[in-house]
Amino acid sequence: MSFTVRILGSGSAIPTSRRIPSSQHVMCCSRSILIDCGEGAQLQLRKFGIKFQRINHILISHLHGDHYFGLMGLLSTMHLLGRVVPINIYGPPKLESIIQTILEAGESRFAYEIVFHAINDDFSGKIFEDEKIEIHTFPMIHKIPTHGFRIVEKSKPRKLLADLAKKDDVPVECYHRLKNGEDVKVGEILYRSSDYTEQGDPSKSYAYCSDTMYNEQMLKEIQNVDLLYHEATFVEHLKDRAKETKHSTAMDAANIAKKAKVGKLLLGHISARYDSGDIHLNEALTIFSQAQVVEDGDIFEIE
Repeated sequence: MSFTVRILGSGSAIPTSRRIPSSQHVMCCSRSILIDCGEGAQLQLRKFGIKFQRINHILISHLHGDHYFGLMGLLSTMHLLGRVVPINIYGPPKLESIIQTILEAGESRFAYEIVFHAINDDFSGKIFEDEKIEIHTFPMIHKIPTHGFRIVEKSKPRKLLADLAKKDDVPVECYHRLKNGEDVKVGEILYRSSDYTEQGDPSKSYAYCSDTMYNEQMLKEIQNVDLLYHEATFVEHLKDRAKETKHSTAMDAANIAKKAKVGKLLLGHISARYDSGDIHLNEALTIFSQAQVVEDGDIFEIE
């Protein structure tokens, strides 16, 4: 199954003609996940052909408007399109009351259930798990409580050496157990998993680090991920501004990526004061060679 990240919004607080605020869509093992939902997110979903009703998990990093002002519009559209399947929303505890207040003010209700999962300020750990994936969260350092997210594929089963199994007349009913690493005895014959299978594809992982100042405390949470998105609101000439607002520079993000030994770094949350991300990229590349500044619409497949 593919593991893709689509950048819906790559900008920071002020939308521009080039960048809307933070929002991403992740497809992992057929699980459709939205991370943050800035203004204009649902228009981007339409533009890039992402089906609203397939989204079952929405992760909101924090309650600055550029990360969730698009949420109520999206939830309303889902209702108007006939959604009846529950949706899971993960975010700061106050978000639940914000949603409820807006609904009450408009004397509205949705035809589907919102299952809200509150993420308390200092919580670090798993927030979702099924047979295919896990989603973890971890605190960041920003002006208000903020969390990052890590999406991980679970360990994949071993691959069956089908031609060899057929040649040796291994019963088909043994295949599943062999792929699970079990040795299977049929009568007097022992079929060893190590003889008829090989290691499965390695599991892949993605980490999303929204608004945060330079923060080595989160290194253990993102260590060795295949793909890391890290905010890079500013470049070095505004280092003091980054510290004041508890944001990061491109070099901050690159240093984190290097220390975490990630596969690739995506730089985003670019301030509207910059016409392009060229300076961000040039600064990051002096530290970490596998860096890229993202644009709205970019899509990345984790291989």
